Amino acid sequence: MSQLKSLNKQTAPKSVAPEKIIQFGEGNFLRAFVDWIVWNMNAKTNFNGSVVVVQPIDRGMVQWLNGQDCLYHVNLQGRQNGEPVNQLDRIDVISRGIDPYAQNWAYMALAEQPEIRFVISNTTEAGIAFDPACKLSDAPASSYPGKLVQLLYRRYQVFQGDPTKGLIIMPCELIFLNGHHLKDCIRKYIELWKEDFGTDYEGFKEWFEKYNYVCATLVDRIVPGFPRKDIVEIQNKIGYKDNLVVQAEIFHLWVIERPENMTCEELRAEFPADQAGLHVLIAESEAPYHERKVTLLNGPHTVLSPVAYLSGINIVRDALHHEVVGPYIKKVQYDELMQTLNLPMEELQQFAADVLERFDNPYVDHQVTSIMLNSFPKFQARDLPGVKVYLERKGELPKGLVLGLAAIITYYKGGTRADGAPIQPNDDQKIMDLLTELWATGDTRKVAEGVLAADWIWGEHGDINTIPGLTDMVTGFLNDIQSKGMLETVKSIL
Repeated sequence: MSQLKSLNKQTAPKSVAPEKIIQFGEGNFLRAFVDWIVWNMNAKTNFNGSVVVVQPIDRGMVQWLNGQDCLYHVNLQGRQNGEPVNQLDRIDVISRGIDPYAQNWAYMALAEQPEIRFVISNTTEAGIAFDPACKLSDAPASSYPGKLVQLLYRRYQVFQGDPTKGLIIMPCELIFLNGHHLKDCIRKYIELWKEDFGTDYEGFKEWFEKYNYVCATLVDRIVPGFPRKDIVEIQNKIGYKDNLVVQAEIFHLWVIERPENMTCEELRAEFPADQAGLHVLIAESEAPYHERKVTLLNGPHTVLSPVAYLSGINIVRDALHHEVVGPYIKKVQYDELMQTLNLPMEELQQFAADVLERFDNPYVDHQVTSIMLNSFPKFQARDLPGVKVYLERKGELPKGLVLGLAAIITYYKGGTRADGAPIQPNDDQKIMDLLTELWATGDTRKVAEGVLAADWIWGEHGDINTIPGLTDMVTGFLNDIQSKGMLETVKSIL
């Protein structure tokens, strides 16, 4: 390793551009997703902006980032248009990292930079929260929304409420309608600190509402992070000692819902990611894309896992290529779940094809058992709505999805597979106890009725024995799996 160069701006070229984006978070996801997108926009459009990273919590990685002059490589792996891809890109868009706990003055000074236009964050789901203990005088406020309001107020003061100096705020936290939650927290802080703002209160509140733009977004890219097992090979390939390499899948999607006070066209003009050929959609609403992802990516995962495992298959990619389970996955995806969504069919087919390429990633051995945790709540959120919509639209139950539910129920019986591998369900104790008790009766109809009646599993759906034909079909599949085995049962519905 001694021949490898350290990675910094003395040893590698680094572009310089105006700081346009403040990014709360220095972790793997933002560096492999947002910063990679900005790097592409700089290369392929006239965006010409850099990112200044703010460490959102007391202990973080900003020192490491600054130690490499914020240079690092992204290793993208996966399948694109059927071909395997394994590429390395050196990302140079981060200008510097700031720790607001050690340099609050440097953090607050960002408010005074006229070119700053965007705020992007990934502070985990817990990061978008209102903490009434935060004070305007804290240096800095402990919560992310609190820090943001401190910055916005300083900007309002410095630029005297200039309408052109508001910010476009795009959170990437994995919460449905993340921007709506963030905006709600910001409003709560503005009220909480009303006395501190004094005569500025009304003006600042109006400036925030009119000239700042908070977007809800949906992000999608699997980012395994630092490639421990491949790092020596990667460092030898790039010729640098890069301690911040981040590995990610090639697929990416960012849906940005336009804020209520800005049009899609205006936002696209300022953030031209689509012109760089990236999968960044600026849309009227994030909701149909959220539903599409949950239904066509997470939905098939939830049912393919028990079906594959009970068929003797351990890895998602192998399930996709299996002569029986592969067609089952496609049936669930295209013939059943896709028929329950409301986006244009062409768009849904493209997304479904992308999902299957992701399942086929040659670089990731995705164990089906890792998807099995909390299978019942996952089925309730991802697949049960599809069962009901399909029945409503087609007048019959979707056999693939119902077989998936029967496979989950069978998996929770435990025991061993045909090849002797142990079946070890792992879930909430209440669910485990219920399944143990029901399977002890030896009566598959009682098993089906008991699971479907557990309204504490099915939430607002209640007792789902009331869905016409469901109890009979689940019972039939449970009997078939017991007598013929999983593969023969799958064959019977193809």
